Amino acid sequence: MEKEIKEKKEPTLGVAILPLIFMFVTLFVGLVIFKIDIKILLLICAAFTVAICLYLGYSWNDIQDEIVVKLAKAFPAIMILIVVGMMIGAWMIGGTIPFLVYLGLKIISPKFIIVTSFLVTVILSISTGTSWGAAGTVGAALMGVAAGMGAPLPAVAGAIVAGAYFGDKMSPLSDSTNMSAIATDTNLYAHVGHMLYTTVPGFIVSCIVYVIAGIHFESEGSVAKVDSIMNEISQLFNLSMPIALLLLVPPIIVVGGSLLKKPTIPVMIVSSAASVIIGITLQGFSFKDAADAMVNGFSIDMFKNVSITAESLLPEVANLLQRGGMLSMMNTALMAFCAFAFIGAMTISGTLDVVIARIMKHIHSTGQLITVTVIIGVIVIVVIGEASVSFLMIGGLFKDEYVKRGLQTKNLSRTLEDSITVVEPLVPWSLAGVYMASTLGVSTVEYAPWAVLCYTGIIFAIIWGFTGFGIAKIKKDGANYKDYVRLTDRALEE
Repeated sequence: MEKEIKEKKEPTLGVAILPLIFMFVTLFVGLVIFKIDIKILLLICAAFTVAICLYLGYSWNDIQDEIVVKLAKAFPAIMILIVVGMMIGAWMIGGTIPFLVYLGLKIISPKFIIVTSFLVTVILSISTGTSWGAAGTVGAALMGVAAGMGAPLPAVAGAIVAGAYFGDKMSPLSDSTNMSAIATDTNLYAHVGHMLYTTVPGFIVSCIVYVIAGIHFESEGSVAKVDSIMNEISQLFNLSMPIALLLLVPPIIVVGGSLLKKPTIPVMIVSSAASVIIGITLQGFSFKDAADAMVNGFSIDMFKNVSITAESLLPEVANLLQRGGMLSMMNTALMAFCAFAFIGAMTISGTLDVVIARIMKHIHSTGQLITVTVIIGVIVIVVIGEASVSFLMIGGLFKDEYVKRGLQTKNLSRTLEDSITVVEPLVPWSLAGVYMASTLGVSTVEYAPWAVLCYTGIIFAIIWGFTGFGIAKIKKDGANYKDYVRLTDRALEE
């Protein structure tokens, strides 16, 4: 064992940056120029990084074990992804999503569809702490409403993603909020309160952008088909009172389960079961229809009236209804396997550690430190595509540096959220990016410019870093003071 450890080489700076350069070039050329499937590109990047690991002295078993570890950590997220597909199929059978679309078309003004989508997902995500749940439930319904109105779908999808990740960033119930606090040894509620400095300005900017965009859409958009779409939905599904109120039970179960901090997957399964019961007893579908919808997605052929076909319906209605199913999420699961092959090789090579250590030698001011943290956070989430690993990696590398410079660790935890949590859904190959694109039916590249909140945090984090506004300093007997004394005393001894 000792001999094997001695044979491993620490990567030089030149070797350390090779996987990063190769990845960016490969993904840009493959995606933008040749339109190659990203899964193949990720495997190519993984093969290149594996070759570097072998050069550094690591065996294939070392690399394989690391890949398995990464996949094991990501497997709960993959399971949630698949269960969400099942739940969407069940909600279609029960009529929940059609009813939410019908309700949205009836009460939401086209002029405010974009900003409404943002605000509704903000409320749901901050209440439940789940961006995926918000986007997969009310977000999916809002996309149906937007399609019915003829609204710009990339703008609505971007607003939904931004609203969903507002809660993922700010809610104490959120995994990422807790993880960033844990990674930097920061009090959870101190962390949440400190994020208001960058998140509130981003929220205001987002609302302004969405209102202006909505006014522009109102002047040019067409809503002539809204009545026709509502009429077709009401004919296909039983939406009469009080049955319509029962159709809200499945989403209420999801929201209630999240608020009560119940396990996500069991809650989604219970919600799906409730929707299946509603579909069988009130909508006239069979259990076989429900099973097929949960596996393969809902199909127009499930309606008993033989005259109802996809061709006989408005295209907007047909596209709205034929969705969901576990199989619809399998492409995302396959993406995760390809991505983590690359991530595992990157992690075991230690190349990121070398790059960051070299950079820190040239950092002097608070503004520079926060800027570098943001840049590295963005690079790491782009490379790794998984927030939890990114938090732990950068939090561990930067925590002592912040404390030595007299800065409370909540500055670091906030910066990690600004550069990792909200940036993750903008990365096309990340689980979050693929999930949002799959759930909302709009590609990551299309919705990214409209997800305003997902990049305003970066801007305000850097501005506040250089101006000193909203920067928490270590005070005597305050947070991080003992660590500050320990680290500065050690620095003097050295």
